[in-house]
Amino acid sequence: MWCSRERLLVLVVLGLWATCSHVAEGGTKLPLNGLVLHYYSKNTKCTMAEKLITRAVRKAWEKDRSITPALLRVVYSDCFIRGCDASILLDGEGSEKEAPQNAGLRGFDVIDAIKHKLESKCPGVVSCADILHLATRDAVALAGGWKYPVFTGRRDGYESDAKMVDLPPPSISWDDALSYFKSRGLDVLDLGTLLAGAHTMGVTHCRYVHDRIYNFNDTGLPDDLMDCRFARQLAKTCPYRYAPDQPDPTVFLNPHSGGNFTFESSYYSRVLDNQAVLGIDQQFLASKDGVRIASEFAYEFDDFSRYFALAISRMGSIGVLTGSKGEIRRNCRFTNAHYPKSK
Repeated sequence: MWCSRERLLVLVVLGLWATCSHVAEGGTKLPLNGLVLHYYSKNTKCTMAEKLITRAVRKAWEKDRSITPALLRVVYSDCFIRGCDASILLDGEGSEKEAPQNAGLRGFDVIDAIKHKLESKCPGVVSCADILHLATRDAVALAGGWKYPVFTGRRDGYESDAKMVDLPPPSISWDDALSYFKSRGLDVLDLGTLLAGAHTMGVTHCRYVHDRIYNFNDTGLPDDLMDCRFARQLAKTCPYRYAPDQPDPTVFLNPHSGGNFTFESSYYSRVLDNQAVLGIDQQFLASKDGVRIASEFAYEFDDFSRYFALAISRMGSIGVLTGSKGEIRRNCRFTNAHYPKSK
């Protein structure tokens, strides 16, 4: 039986908030594209699939709380290329994993462990694509977000090509980022919500913020949108020069949550205070919709959580394979045709 919170979230994700789109236009419809709630308990013999995934994610999260931002990044990197078909999980020369934009992706071992467990219980039933989305949902909940409903029934794709990866850089403008989201069928509210969902926790390398601190747009000065005290704070972690053999340092995307890796709305407060780490984050203030989104969510965590549930569900329906399309991989790193029997 569903709890009252899940019933509420289902209503949100189905678009019944269409009368409450005061934050920004759009983001009120969910294209299900063949996906359903509780697909495995209703349509397969693997009725315990979601519970098994939840247990496995909790075990991984208790060892390493940074698994939440790691999985959020993986699911984003997957859905925005070929659609949510688990192509990002495939190994091989020239696969999406090898694209420069995907450097540092991790969390694959957690997905592998879950897949191995499910294959031992009910082989050939649960797709890697669904595992990725369900695991991300559970990781977000453990980090303090709402346990939003995930519509399932995805199947796995056959191809993964690094040349297709066109994920935008963190220095992209707000307008260009919005155009990119629109090319995937998403809108400004999805952009403003998913951006925070990805950046409310986790880390980035100093090379992505160096220009904002020292030479923004070749001016020889910091980004004038960045609070000067915050710029000096970042400079302590990201010096102007460091030894060639020194690893590129990292900084927290949301210093407020820091190493706790908690899902919270303080990210938006920092944007409003001109203390965003990445340039694209500070670009919220470049549009009226961005300002509205940041202002609303900075002080209303429940609103942020609800809209995040809707936005990630919308993203999760991009280019899905259902029915007879795609396959159910035996191993998430290989298509069934290329699965090495010795593994």
